[in-house]
Amino acid sequence: MAWEEWEQLKAQAAERQSARMQLDSADAGSGGTYGPFVMPSEYGVLKASDADLAAIGKKAHTLYNDLWDRARVAVPGSDSAAADLSKQGFALGAGLQHVSKRWEQQLKSLMDAVAHISNHMHVTKKLHAGTEDYIARQMSSIALLDAGFNERVGDPGKKNDLYGEPNKKQE
Repeated sequence: MAWEEWEQLKAQAAERQSARMQLDSADAGSGGTYGPFVMPSEYGVLKASDADLAAIGKKAHTLYNDLWDRARVAVPGSDSAAADLSKQGFALGAGLQHVSKRWEQQLKSLMDAVAHISNHMHVTKKLHAGTEDYIARQMSSIALLDAGFNERVGDPGKKNDLYGEPNKKQE
């Protein structure tokens, strides 16, 4: 990309953003913004359900198993051929052995990355479910406490109905 083209693209991006900018006010019907100058109607809202995360985790797990079963098929044959060629004095044997080792290293690296994705999806799903439950519990207990401390519930002079009936033994 040429420098002039880069400068032109930056100028166009700045023009698009400045056209949407509003200072000290917000459109009452827009519901606000997501990030600098980005409206949700234009780009959508990032949302992933538990089913989405589970599907990604399952696909990653399947890919991991397929890599192990199918990508290692040539390794034993290559190692055997490399050893045989080396015994016969061919330099090609050492080269083939090098390629086989590099293939194994790269495959393990790829499998580690795929396993990380699979595990991350499972952990993310559990963490977010726990966070959602915690927030719901906190919000419900705040609402209950708020209702209990609100002295204006009911007519003046009457007890708050939230406390229930008084115990007869205490009277």
